[in-house]
Amino acid sequence: GNGVSLLILGDIVARITGQPLDAYTRRAVFEPLGMRDTGFNPAATLRPRIAPTERCAHLDAWPCKRPGAAPLRGVVHDPTARRMGGVAGHAGLFSTAQDLARFARALIGGGQLDGARILSPATVARMTMPSQPDGMSSVRGLGWDIDSPFSGNRGDLFPIGSYGHTGFTGTSVWIDPASKSYVIFLSSRLYPDGTGDVNALRGRVATVAAAVVSGGAAPNLRVEPSVNPREEPTGGTPVLTGIDVLVHDGFAPLRGKKVGLVTNHTGRARDGRSTIDLLHAATGVDLVALFSPEHGIRGTLDAEVPSSRDDKTGLPIHSLYGETRRPTDAMLQGIDTIVIDLQDIGVRFYTYHATMGLVMEEAARHDIAVVVLDRPNPVNGWQIEGPDLDATSAALIEYHSMPVRHGMTLGELARLYNDERSIGAKLTVVPVEHWRRDFWFDETALPWANPSPNMRNLNQATLYPGIGAIEYSNISVGRGTDQPFEQIGAPWIDGVRLAATLNARRLPGVRFYPVAFTPESSKYAGEQCQGVFIVITNRAALAPVRLGLEVAAALASLFGGQYRLETTSRLLGSRDSFERVVRGEDPAGVAADWTAAEARWRRLRAKYLIYR
Repeated sequence: GNGVSLLILGDIVARITGQPLDAYTRRAVFEPLGMRDTGFNPAATLRPRIAPTERCAHLDAWPCKRPGAAPLRGVVHDPTARRMGGVAGHAGLFSTAQDLARFARALIGGGQLDGARILSPATVARMTMPSQPDGMSSVRGLGWDIDSPFSGNRGDLFPIGSYGHTGFTGTSVWIDPASKSYVIFLSSRLYPDGTGDVNALRGRVATVAAAVVSGGAAPNLRVEPSVNPREEPTGGTPVLTGIDVLVHDGFAPLRGKKVGLVTNHTGRARDGRSTIDLLHAATGVDLVALFSPEHGIRGTLDAEVPSSRDDKTGLPIHSLYGETRRPTDAMLQGIDTIVIDLQDIGVRFYTYHATMGLVMEEAARHDIAVVVLDRPNPVNGWQIEGPDLDATSAALIEYHSMPVRHGMTLGELARLYNDERSIGAKLTVVPVEHWRRDFWFDETALPWANPSPNMRNLNQATLYPGIGAIEYSNISVGRGTDQPFEQIGAPWIDGVRLAATLNARRLPGVRFYPVAFTPESSKYAGEQCQGVFIVITNRAALAPVRLGLEVAAALASLFGGQYRLETTSRLLGSRDSFERVVRGEDPAGVAADWTAAEARWRRLRAKYLIYR
């Protein structure tokens, strides 16, 4: 692991210099930079200034947990470093925010500060450039983190090209040479019982700092007082969707309005009542017409959707996935406000947000107000992954250029589209209440409704950004079976070989086993397919878009003569990415090249985020 590597490196430094590591670093780094309070094994006189960590019975104890014991203070928490006398390459260094700030400034200055040079500019550049081995999805420098599942302390706004490191006890530093800024976070999360967690807080602090440095407004930063918020993610307070909030507020934004409603079966309040019925019965609200997106008003169709009439209310249902993708002049007659209530899935090529964009365009043209009833992003609102589109088009799957996994809610996307596409609609977003960006759908306590016929659970939604991205090729992604997007196959695939190849890649958060299935409909209907079933072992570590690229690379390598990409690049958005893996390039390296696009999107979307 990283700790062992740095432990060995510390020993190498001592052997080459002929000095103990603590003496060498003091002479070569800390004293030249004026880092007066930094070093190993701090003096007893400094202990009153040092934060305690975990309660430990004695210095060799591991694990430390001893409720009645005194906490460690001025003694390294890592047990291996303790056994090494407190001086090791991987742990044991004590410092202050002021001293670490001087170190960060030296790195930003190319290795020097106030006339003292500790490193050459070339060394700093080499330390902080991507240096991970082939096959590794995490992007790391030499001793520095750049973009990995552990770089949450970067926050949402610092770009690729910045770098940092975290400490086990609750410390971290993140440095952005482009803006000459840095964030130092020092906490003692282990005091007193070793169970504290500051991962989310570190990221939020970095986001606030980056927003201020870039000239934007600092997002609201609020810390929930909880030792382990994951045990009760909503703190006992239910997540309320936009329609729930609208009902609570007595439909105030819609009073006296003639309303057109864009929705489907996912437009429901927490108590199960549909948005259609709620608006139809609301006092002072005149519901004039309904508009249905792809899959229809009931979410059951996998083909073009015809216009029709709602059985219960008698209202006309205008299809936005039939002869036209945008509302016509005739459809908008008699409407002064369009309400949109749809459950998006957090993926660029899912069509609901593009339908929303086209509705906003026509509403602006007709001077009709738009009210978006927001809903959570079911696969969380912070993880972003994938390339930009090669080019946008009139197709719903290519409406706006963004990474495949965009990390926004429908309401946030509406704000972004309205400005970035110069739509200029009179837009109101009714926000979700009590939702956090790090929540997955199962942490909202909201009832699941299949957003589309083949999106039947959260596992499928988690895998969809990658497995959905490759389905335009000649494989089945499980449509026509009970578990779409959780399995892939084809009559020409050897599932045993494919599973072995993919498992050998050791992709984070996922494993594979061979299966056989026969789709009842869609691609290869009635034909037995061999393939793999995908097991999610850690959804936070999983990179689903990279997963899709890995599957494509394995299929091309194992069954190149039979695997045909066809128009798959339209979903992923990057023809170059597919062509490179088919030529035999490592998918990890191809995926790493998406980081610039992902960073651009993080910066753009930051202006339109509603939730912390």
